[in-house]
Amino acid sequence: MILIFWRWRPIVTTIWQVEGEPATILTAICWIGWLTALASSYMIDHFEMFGLRQVAARHEPAVGVQVFKMLLLYRVVRHPIMLGFLLAFWATPHMTAGHLLFAVLTTAYILLGVRLEEGDLLAQFGTIYENYRQHVPMLMPRVLRRRSQLTTEPRAE
Repeated sequence: MILIFWRWRPIVTTIWQVEGEPATILTAICWIGWLTALASSYMIDHFEMFGLRQVAARHEPAVGVQVFKMLLLYRVVRHPIMLGFLLAFWATPHMTAGHLLFAVLTTAYILLGVRLEEGDLLAQFGTIYENYRQHVPMLMPRVLRRRSQLTTEPRAE
């Protein structure tokens, strides 16, 4: 890692650059992305997010019991933290080749990560999470849609 930092050379070739009102709009979207990621992180359990609850559950199984909750932004998209990062990484008035490389690679990482995380969530919460998946989009909010009656209670079949 030290070698990477030591030998790093930025790739400064400009891919796009906008000025004026479009630049202001892109900068605002970028900040909205960062705020979305930060706010969304406070809507979930930080101990769970950083893996501390899983470690504690090995020693005390009662600590690991989780209840499925849908708070605020989690009713709009299933992964608002990742949506926030994507907005922050892509909305820029000056996209360089290095920034584009970073945005593409982190987007691929996020898409792979949320697929893997969804498998874990399905295993943990079962039909409750499957119902959630059917009603709430993964990363792209549905702008024009009717509000569905989504509950976190399993359906009786």
